[in-house]
Amino acid sequence: MKKITPQRLLPKQQGFTLIEIMVVMVILGLLVAVVAPNIMGQGEKARLGVAKTQIRNISNALDIYKLDNFNYPSTEQGLEALVTEPAGSPPAKNWSKDGYLPSVPVDPWKNEYQYVSPGSEGPYDLYSFGPDGREGGDGDDADITNHDLN
Repeated sequence: MKKITPQRLLPKQQGFTLIEIMVVMVILGLLVAVVAPNIMGQGEKARLGVAKTQIRNISNALDIYKLDNFNYPSTEQGLEALVTEPAGSPPAKNWSKDGYLPSVPVDPWKNEYQYVSPGSEGPYDLYSFGPDGREGGDGDDADITNHDLN
């Protein structure tokens, strides 16, 4: 029969004291208090930048469409005319078989871009209703239009 002997005592294990843990927690809290306000709001700023970039890309595709077909798509033909050959007036006689965009994007708030073409009388209006999803608005909720991108 084996003799059971008490285990050798290990040297006192080292660990963190409650005070050390509290100091670390206070430091982390201060870091969060300083960094969080700088990070908050950056998401909305990024979405505004994405919307402006998408409007520029759509505008470029509309300009190429006009170069090929001598006019912009009508309001009825809409932005879908940049993806699939449009029917109706004005006809797209030289429509590119590859299209002008792979798909019509939606704005960063998951709403469709608004497109209005007065025809040959003047330039088109292309805009997003912005974060609030409603026409108009002030400040951060203002509409984003192709005319404001200059």
